[in-house]
Amino acid sequence: MKKENSNKQDYFIIDFLHIARTVWHRIWIVILSGVIIGALGFCYATFLIPPKYSSSVMLYVNNSSLLGNTTFSISSSELTAAQGLVKTYTVILKNRTTINQVIEKTGLDYTYEQVYHMIDAKSVNETEVLRVTVTNEDPYEAAAIANCIAEVLPDRISDVIEKSSMKVVDLGVVNTKKVAPSITNYTQTGVLLGGLAALIVLVILALLDGTVHDEEYVLKNFDYPILAKVPNLLGTPEKSYSYYYQKKKPNKE
Repeated sequence: MKKENSNKQDYFIIDFLHIARTVWHRIWIVILSGVIIGALGFCYATFLIPPKYSSSVMLYVNNSSLLGNTTFSISSSELTAAQGLVKTYTVILKNRTTINQVIEKTGLDYTYEQVYHMIDAKSVNETEVLRVTVTNEDPYEAAAIANCIAEVLPDRISDVIEKSSMKVVDLGVVNTKKVAPSITNYTQTGVLLGGLAALIVLVILALLDGTVHDEEYVLKNFDYPILAKVPNLLGTPEKSYSYYYQKKKPNKE
């Protein structure tokens, strides 16, 4: 990148071909940087982040209308209402009263905030079935909390919302296969970030490079005549000449 004066205005010339050559000649730096940062991401995910495990329970949202001992069949509108109640039930699930009951029944040493962030609840394929997933560093504690939710939540729902209830579809099991962290994602992210950082640095260095590289560079960027070519005896055969411009020193009297 060279700064020039033209009509008393400053502007910059960016030689994209020079930038591309600079990056290509040092592409090994980009690759090496990606490999190193990717390896750091792999080590970080493998050795520094505790693995997490999950366990899930499924609950059926029941919104039937009852009259005496007669139960009417669920219509499509009631199914739609039941699907909408899934969001309401999720709010009730994650409130302080429900979670504190779960903590008390399980006897685990967790705070409300800790258990709150362990729980994820959502509808299964937009149906009236609610899936509650608990993620914990201990697979046995994850299953214990999930099953305790399946025990506590239906009673809470019946107390809060009239003529609504929940039934357990499936209880949680101990799953010893970790769900986080993803070593592959951390490694890939490290490779991409490392390569991108090295690429940005090389581009900046190319933009700041004011070295005269060849005769074409001088003719394109300066209004100076080339008076001579000085052989570069230490250079490669492809770059056997160097170009110099030197001001004449004043004569000493």
